[in-house]
Amino acid sequence: MIEFIDGLWIALTPINLLYCFAGVLVGTLVGILPGLGPVPTLAMLLPLTFFAPPVSALIMLAGIYYGAQYGGSTTAILVNLPGENSSVVTCLDGYQMARKGRAGPALAVAALSSLFAGVVATLFIALFAPPLANAALLFGPADYFSLMVLGLVTSIVLAQGSLIKAFGMILAGLLLSLVGVDVNSGQARMTLGITELRDGIGFVPLAMGLFAVAEILKNLEEPEDRSILNKKVTSLWPSRDDARRSAPAAARGTALGCILGLLPGGGAMLSSFAAYTLEKRISREPSRFGKGAVEGVAAPEAANNAGAQTSFIPLLTLGIPANPVIALVAGAMTIQGIQPGPEIMTRSPDLFWGLVASMLVGNVMLVIINLPLIGIWVRLLNVPYQWLYPSLLVFCCIGAFSLNNSMFDVMLLLICGLVGYALMKWRCEPAPLLLAFVLGPMMEEYLRRALLLSRGDGMVFLTSPISLTLLIMAALLLVLVMLPAFKIRRKEAFAEPG
Repeated sequence: MIEFIDGLWIALTPINLLYCFAGVLVGTLVGILPGLGPVPTLAMLLPLTFFAPPVSALIMLAGIYYGAQYGGSTTAILVNLPGENSSVVTCLDGYQMARKGRAGPALAVAALSSLFAGVVATLFIALFAPPLANAALLFGPADYFSLMVLGLVTSIVLAQGSLIKAFGMILAGLLLSLVGVDVNSGQARMTLGITELRDGIGFVPLAMGLFAVAEILKNLEEPEDRSILNKKVTSLWPSRDDARRSAPAAARGTALGCILGLLPGGGAMLSSFAAYTLEKRISREPSRFGKGAVEGVAAPEAANNAGAQTSFIPLLTLGIPANPVIALVAGAMTIQGIQPGPEIMTRSPDLFWGLVASMLVGNVMLVIINLPLIGIWVRLLNVPYQWLYPSLLVFCCIGAFSLNNSMFDVMLLLICGLVGYALMKWRCEPAPLLLAFVLGPMMEEYLRRALLLSRGDGMVFLTSPISLTLLIMAALLLVLVMLPAFKIRRKEAFAEPG
């Protein structure tokens, strides 16, 4: 706990407070304005992190992520339109509360539930991340390779849509990660004779193209439909009955979010859906849900914030990004020369504990700066999307060009944007592709190390107890996902609760 207090002092330095404030404020805007989202926004802002200290850059990126979870609830409650995917279920009861003149209590319950979940999730990370990192130090190259295989298999299982398409996205990501000069042989691989590809495909143009540009193109083809709530938001104070009903729901949502945030492919969205489903099933009056039940706001809002924060644990302890947002954070760390994994706590303790402590500071900031600004957020919701997208596109192009002052990166950005848009039309989720792209180089490195130490004996992956256990778990997941009963459950899990 001494390390956490030291991290708190780091997070409270003026420069880090400024970056944390900027992160949660931008995150709130991202969550409130439909058509954006944390993944496209983080992709667009990645070039800015090159010029910031590593701790400050990660504090800002983390603030954008969990800030977006909070901002999405405001849009869901007032407009019946989720600004962020994890806020979809908040629309069901939050908007109904607003229509009954109870928008204020709904917003307050969402804010307080998110604050409670943020505090608990921060303590959860501080308590459980260090022992997990110490256990990860026992892993050898074969164990790490098998762990990453398990991570990719889990991301396939938890991906939305077709399993075959998710598997194809994993293969595509791994192949794209191999483009460039092989560090061992010096031979160019899959560069098509293009000199600029000898250093590999840039992470920033790929991420911005697949998510930011593709999302802009998708939003342009969909007509805007925003029924702004005209009733004035008055009292924010929840009633005693609201507190009695929402407190246990927020506690259950927090516990569920803390656990599901650890899963590859999990995080905020899966946590919020699962929490809402759980509350509806255990409720004595399930018919209240969808008609303004305050538990339907408290549980998913607590779960998505807790899931967003605990999804940092696999990255900081094992080096495995749990979802696309964390993959972008992993890319930012790599660009800063920091290798994600268990050695962060020993080599960069200031970065680890400063980031963890900043989550506590950021969650308090969210409540303080957002509830008084509800009127401003409502006005921002009236901004037409056609006024926003030109500046977003220009920002993406400037960010891609600033990497190497090369028009090739801009062209790569636009190509990846068209590919990302095509993937959306074909219902192929690009998230597994980005995860595989980030993990690909590390998997190749650990595979080579394991085979080098075993003198080319592939049985090393089966003779190591840890590696064998992880591979068996991956195989069982693949078998499980093929079962008809699991396919039905999986469709129900990703169906919109109602």
